[in-house]
Amino acid sequence: MPSPWHPTRRALPATLIGLAAAARAQLPAGDNPEASPRWQQVRASLFGTRPIANASAAQLVLGAPGRASDPAFVPISMRSPIAPGEPTAVRRLTLVIDNNPSPIAAHIDLPADGALPDIETRARVDEYTFVRAIAETADGRLLMATRFVKASGGCSAPPGGDEAALQAAMGRMLFRAGDPVVDGQPLTVQWMVNHPNHSGMAMDQLTRMFTPAHYVRTVQIWQGERLLLNADVDFALSENPTLRFRFTPRGDAPLRAEVTDTRQRRFSGSTALKDLR
Repeated sequence: MPSPWHPTRRALPATLIGLAAAARAQLPAGDNPEASPRWQQVRASLFGTRPIANASAAQLVLGAPGRASDPAFVPISMRSPIAPGEPTAVRRLTLVIDNNPSPIAAHIDLPADGALPDIETRARVDEYTFVRAIAETADGRLLMATRFVKASGGCSAPPGGDEAALQAAMGRMLFRAGDPVVDGQPLTVQWMVNHPNHSGMAMDQLTRMFTPAHYVRTVQIWQGERLLLNADVDFALSENPTLRFRFTPRGDAPLRAEVTDTRQRRFSGSTALKDLR
């Protein structure tokens, strides 16, 4: 059985492939991010007339493949090398996928004493599109990094397992560390929750009915009583949502995650730092 961290690529129905090919012929080539009508709508709704500067690599870096191997599991990273104590330190990251049915994929708030602005996740991408990371700094400035990603059909791709099994596993969480835990030194942690994250756009191949939308809406991660990050997310995050983040441990208080979904179900999970592998 494949690891939930590295799901296998799934084949899309031939009808979806055909529709995606037809749509690609009408999509822009990705040479002018400001020409995206969807982005102009999202920008106005989120930021009004506030100026947004194009970020340099010393301010914000967005990682995403130019062409995704699996549109339902597109790796995306958002990183800022600015030191946490600086006035320009990042306090919020917003992920926007212009041509997704719901383009605002995530808002991630980073308290001053919380996680570093170094986040990775996996997202669904439904059409060729600009992907944007917008950082809001402690002094109120907005910075944006942009990538053009070629992928299609991610939001309507069927889930990777039997529905009964998905429901039975719902809410189970995993925490993994990429480095030994050293008090006072930044630590990389991968967190995941089992959840089908149904977009409402995928058809059940047996019933020929669309599976109702049901997805994770909020994620909070703590060390003890210290909030590391607070995320509002959408079905753009892939099945079994995951966040890789970095923070500096303080003491031996355990890590804890609290999740709510669109049906107001609540899930929680925790792990002792000494048990991270």
